[in-house]
Amino acid sequence: MNNRISINPNVCHGKPVIKGTRVLVSNLLGALAGGDTIEQIIEDYPNITRDDILAALQFGSEMSNFKTIEYNTANL
Repeated sequence: MNNRISINPNVCHGKPVIKGTRVLVSNLLGALAGGDTIEQIIEDYPNITRDDILAALQFGSEMSNFKTIEYNTANL
Protein backbone atom coordinates (compact mmCIF):
# COMPACT_ATOMS: atom_id res chain seq x y z
CA MET A 1 0.00 0.00 0.00
CA ASN A 2 2.68 2.47 0.99
CA ASN A 3 6.44 1.87 0.90
CA ARG A 4 7.06 4.11 3.94
CA ILE A 5 4.52 2.46 6.24
CA SER A 6 5.08 -0.90 7.90
CA ILE A 7 2.61 -3.17 9.64
CA ASN A 8 4.33 -6.00 11.46
CA PRO A 9 2.82 -7.95 14.37
CA ASN A 10 6.25 -7.94 16.06
CA VAL A 11 6.55 -4.12 16.02
CA CYS A 12 4.23 -1.98 18.17
CA HIS A 13 1.63 -4.74 18.35
CA GLY A 14 1.05 -4.62 14.59
CA LYS A 15 0.02 -0.98 14.50
CA PRO A 16 1.10 0.99 11.42
CA VAL A 17 4.49 2.67 11.90
CA ILE A 18 6.96 4.57 9.77
CA LYS A 19 9.12 1.84 8.25
CA GLY A 20 12.36 1.24 10.15
CA THR A 21 11.08 3.08 13.24
CA ARG A 22 8.64 2.62 16.08
CA VAL A 23 6.91 5.93 15.28
CA LEU A 24 3.18 5.24 15.08
CA VAL A 25 1.26 6.64 12.14
CA SER A 26 -1.54 7.47 14.58
CA ASN A 27 0.82 9.65 16.64
CA LEU A 28 1.80 11.63 13.55
CA LEU A 29 -1.81 12.06 12.46
CA GLY A 30 -2.79 13.08 15.98
CA ALA A 31 -0.02 15.67 16.10
CA LEU A 32 -1.15 17.14 12.79
CA ALA A 33 -4.77 17.15 13.92
CA GLY A 34 -3.70 18.91 17.10
CA GLY A 35 -2.15 21.72 15.11
CA ASP A 36 1.51 20.75 15.03
CA THR A 37 3.38 21.66 11.87
CA ILE A 38 5.47 19.20 9.92
CA GLU A 39 8.56 21.02 11.15
CA GLN A 40 7.47 20.64 14.79
CA ILE A 41 6.86 16.94 14.30
CA ILE A 42 10.29 16.45 12.73
CA GLU A 43 11.80 18.19 15.78
CA ASP A 44 9.94 15.72 18.02
CA TYR A 45 10.84 12.72 15.82
CA PRO A 46 14.21 13.55 14.20
CA ASN A 47 14.49 10.07 12.66
CA ILE A 48 11.57 10.69 10.25
CA THR A 49 11.26 12.95 7.23
CA ARG A 50 8.69 15.20 5.65
CA ASP A 51 7.99 12.44 3.14
CA ASP A 52 7.29 10.02 6.01
CA ILE A 53 4.72 12.43 7.43
CA LEU A 54 3.10 12.88 4.02
CA ALA A 55 2.99 9.08 3.67
CA ALA A 56 1.20 8.90 7.03
CA LEU A 57 -1.37 11.39 5.74
CA GLN A 58 -1.84 9.37 2.58
CA PHE A 59 -2.21 6.18 4.64
CA GLY A 60 -4.86 7.82 6.83
CA SER A 61 -6.70 9.03 3.75
CA GLU A 62 -6.71 5.58 2.20
CA MET A 63 -7.94 4.01 5.43
CA SER A 64 -10.88 6.41 5.58
CA ASN A 65 -12.25 5.37 2.17
CA PHE A 66 -15.15 3.09 2.91
CA LYS A 67 -16.47 0.67 0.33
CA THR A 68 -20.20 0.46 -0.10
CA ILE A 69 -21.72 -2.99 -0.34
CA GLU A 70 -25.11 -3.09 -2.02
CA TYR A 71 -27.75 -5.37 -0.60
CA ASN A 72 -31.37 -6.10 -1.35
CA THR A 73 -33.65 -4.74 1.38
CA ALA A 74 -36.60 -6.76 0.07
CA ASN A 75 -35.13 -9.87 1.65
CA LEU A 76 -34.71 -8.37 5.13
